[in-house]
Amino acid sequence: MADPRVRLAAFALGLPGAAEDFPWGERVVKVRGKIFVFLGGTTPTITVKLVESHPHALSVDGAAPTGYGLGKAGWVTVPVPGLPAATLRDWVEESYRVVAPKRLVAELDARGGRRSPNEPPATRLRTRSPSPP
Repeated sequence: MADPRVRLAAFALGLPGAAEDFPWGERVVKVRGKIFVFLGGTTPTITVKLVESHPHALSVDGAAPTGYGLGKAGWVTVPVPGLPAATLRDWVEESYRVVAPKRLVAELDARGGRRSPNEPPATRLRTRSPSPP
């Protein structure tokens, strides 16, 4: 099975002004020089900056606030396996909307962006129950 992060990268690179980079040996997508999604190295995770969906993302089994102090700014690292592709795309788009300049967000909306700023993020997914200790 192909790594779903390949499709997520293609989705992210289709957003206005998005560009790929490889700082620290990790694949990221930036807008105007600012990272909006880390696509992980060998670990099948993504890291995104979320506002509306932050609590939902943290409810996913294995998700955690991102290290290096980024978690305090809304960044969350989420395991990719088992999550619906639509949810992951919504989180990538939300992260883009948080990081991108307003002009580029308006461009995304003008060309029929996947959702408007007032539309709620992806539908809630069933979270896995915690493993017993």
